[in-house]
Amino acid sequence: MQEEKKSKPKKGFVDFIAKFPEIDLPVSLTEEARHLFSLRNKPIPDELIHAFIMPTEDEEMDEFSEFMACFQLPGTGAFHALVYWRAGLMNYQYNLITFNKKGEFIDKRVIAGTYVEGENITQSIATIQENFQIVIASGQSDADEELFDAASSTTYILEILLDGSIRNL
Repeated sequence: MQEEKKSKPKKGFVDFIAKFPEIDLPVSLTEEARHLFSLRNKPIPDELIHAFIMPTEDEEMDEFSEFMACFQLPGTGAFHALVYWRAGLMNYQYNLITFNKKGEFIDKRVIAGTYVEGENITQSIATIQENFQIVIASGQSDADEELFDAASSTTYILEILLDGSIRNL
């Protein structure tokens, strides 16, 4: 009987992951993709944001904070890998977060988005591949420029491991 209680997910976790539909991979996360997710997915209730997202966030919520469920990765086995979008003042991010089947936090990374600091704009896009590798391309520009400087662009790769942790390749 005691063992059965231990294996149950945290209260509300089943409702939380239900907000994140599974999608087919590969998938690219761009600024435009956010709009498609907002049309298809229902908002995450505040109590679920406070229970499962906010304990992993570095920044507190404020009147500009907005969260949106995007999707969950299929075929992850012993964990759930979810992508959500967080909007704040001059900061819009796609976050990849992993939980074990009990609803306990494993790992989290910002994988794409737009961040404005002073006159600098940093934009990143990510493609999540079938093998759970995430290719991220980032670039910067000045606020008054229309194009990014290709010389300032960087690309790196993350990988989701079998235990749900996320590491740089």
